Amino acid sequence: MDDKSKEEQGKDTNSKDKAAAGNGIAKETKFATFGGGCFWCTEAVFLKLKGVEKVVSGYAGGQVKDPTYEQVCTGLTGHAEVIRIEYNPDEIKFEQLLDVFFHTHNPTTKNRQGADVGTQYRSAVFYSDEAEKEATKKVIAEQDKSGDFDDPIVTTLEEMKIFYPAEDYHQNYFARNPGNPYCRAVVGPKVAKFMKRYKEMARKDE
Repeated sequence: MDDKSKEEQGKDTNSKDKAAAGNGIAKETKFATFGGGCFWCTEAVFLKLKGVEKVVSGYAGGQVKDPTYEQVCTGLTGHAEVIRIEYNPDEIKFEQLLDVFFHTHNPTTKNRQGADVGTQYRSAVFYSDEAEKEATKKVIAEQDKSGDFDDPIVTTLEEMKIFYPAEDYHQNYFARNPGNPYCRAVVGPKVAKFMKRYKEMARKDE
């Protein structure tokens, strides 16, 4: 994939892509882009959610064109590890995605998720329009008042500009590498936490 095609994937992240449904009627999908620490974790969670059509791990929010994983890991490119979620709004709403997002990572630690430290691991919502921005502000305010978190939410709201897909070996990482020590110690427990809290929202085959 060349640089131009990679950039084009993220310029209009909430444009309504049409996918053929089983009954022959086209359905419109939307996109949401979240940063919640290591994308191996967040990808694994959202792939199990009903209404989610596809999840792609990648990078957003930085100033370096077409960054590599090694570059992003330095924390010097400005990018966050993110997932780009394609979802069917007839099955799941943006606010529901946000609820899952906030409860399956720690949104109260700045530039850190557990042992993963650096701006690339920041908690962030990359909004594509004012509606998403305002919806996120509202959900954050509600979550801060909910008592679910001991500290204030520090998730950043950043305008979605360009999304860069991560290298192929990062995609669907947990499913393909269940024996990886990080997957066993970190990703697995996050997925289990999701399944416990959101059992009714998980795919039926889970």
